[in-house]
Amino acid sequence: MTIRKVDKEDVWELRHQVMWPEKPFDYIKLDDDDLGIHYGLFKGSILISVISLFINNGVCQFRKFATLEQEQGKGYGSTLLDYVIKEAQNNDVKKIWCNARQNKVNFYKKFGLKETNSSFIKQGKSYVIMEKYL
Repeated sequence: MTIRKVDKEDVWELRHQVMWPEKPFDYIKLDDDDLGIHYGLFKGSILISVISLFINNGVCQFRKFATLEQEQGKGYGSTLLDYVIKEAQNNDVKKIWCNARQNKVNFYKKFGLKETNSSFIKQGKSYVIMEKYL
């Protein structure tokens, strides 16, 4: 297993397959993908988990965190998230946050992220903003 920076194009297919397979492919692209730092976790040569970091003035949002469905529950996503939190700390980030799907809140709590009072619904899915001060 290896983790490395990848190009935005490398993360798009996995994002689409895992997060919004019923939507058109371009739906998973972000307007600011060019500004992100994209990471991939590989098992052998196969990309199985991706996440994108967007750092601005000491604050980091991670977005589009996705792991292949057949590889979920095996610790790969946890390994990748732990890695990027450390990367954020190494880049002098003071706070990291995300828009967490409601059904994933307990997963993020394991990494010290806390729920805020901000929540929303997008395309029928409930989200809550979670954050951690580093």
